[in-house]
Amino acid sequence: MRNILIRFATLASVLVLIGCKGSDGDGSDTSVTPDPELPSVLNLPDTHFNYSNIELPEHYLVNDFPAVFQFQKAAIDMDNLPDHNQITDAGATLGRVLFYDRRLSANGTVSCASCHIPSNGFSDPKVLSDGFNGGKTRRHSMGLTNSRFYFTGKFFWDERADSLEEQVLMPFQDPVEMGLILAELEEIVRNQDYYPALFADAFGDATVSSDRISRALAQFVRSMVSTTSKYDIARQDVSSPLVDFPQFTDEENAGKDLFFTPRAVANGDPLNCSGCHISEAFVGVVPINIDFDSIATNNGLDSVSSDDLGVAESTGSNRDIGKFKTPSLRNISVTAPYMHDGRFADLGAVIDHYSTGIQPHPNLLPPLLGNDGNPIKFDFTDAEKSALIAFLDTLTDHTMLNDEKYSNPFNSN
Repeated sequence: MRNILIRFATLASVLVLIGCKGSDGDGSDTSVTPDPELPSVLNLPDTHFNYSNIELPEHYLVNDFPAVFQFQKAAIDMDNLPDHNQITDAGATLGRVLFYDRRLSANGTVSCASCHIPSNGFSDPKVLSDGFNGGKTRRHSMGLTNSRFYFTGKFFWDERADSLEEQVLMPFQDPVEMGLILAELEEIVRNQDYYPALFADAFGDATVSSDRISRALAQFVRSMVSTTSKYDIARQDVSSPLVDFPQFTDEENAGKDLFFTPRAVANGDPLNCSGCHISEAFVGVVPINIDFDSIATNNGLDSVSSDDLGVAESTGSNRDIGKFKTPSLRNISVTAPYMHDGRFADLGAVIDHYSTGIQPHPNLLPPLLGNDGNPIKFDFTDAEKSALIAFLDTLTDHTMLNDEKYSNPFNSN
């Protein structure tokens, strides 16, 4: 490993940090002070980690569901990797450093990784995350695993970012989260001794720009693909996701069957969990009705949307009130709490919601809305709930989450 000693920011950079203003959550401006204990050593390998050529398993590349599973697609068919920002090992390496660098906030206390923690599936165990000056984020931190596989490429719970490249710059500029403007972000990056070589390696010269910061961060996030969970390992032994996996326990197979197999409900057509979490990357659905402004869904969390209108806040469409993006279920067992507001403390509470708790929101649609105009109920038994949790546990990829290439490169041994 090569240890790169980091000098603290130059006086100009420190003045930028001290001069930044932020919101303490009530809209008032507050002066901030740089963190005096910023990390001093950056450890990167002599040879880049592999980010650009992660081998996708066959079940990501081929849709092995039968034709009657009309919503199913192969994960690769929902790839939002753009032609103009292909992943390179050098680009993702730069992105990794940017992702973990706490200097890139108004007072040097918060990084992207502060709210997207590897051990928590790149989410946050807190209901709402802490901003640079102690303010709280509006929504729960969404896990980043398999962000690459979302058909529209839109990001945030309300899908206000049209691409990952657009999304990764927004937290820096948020008055609660990181409290900078892009000019300040660029200046701080320029004033760190370790970035010129990283930018030159990634882009051919040391020029710093918000566009390059955006592209590098997006490359790093898109490289966070889960391919080594228990599900993936066991899936290699069979030709279909619908048959029993020899490496699964009876309870895990029972949960898998519940997840994939359509279940009869009293007031609607048979349905299953995989109707909204599709492919074997377990991501949000692809559009069926192209007239809709979003592929996000309303899952009946509330009967009325009041303080958070969801996707409607970005589209302006009443049809999108109460809709929120569906993240991948990969690493779901470690991303608690759940939903956009973190209202459910554990997976048991999530399953209880779908079992008997779906609310009659005006924008609730089939299959969660029954043919009698009321929400459907899965009515899972206690044994079925336990089986579903056991299956969802198999989607957690401990190998990926502990991979050094996704870890904090500052002050690591």
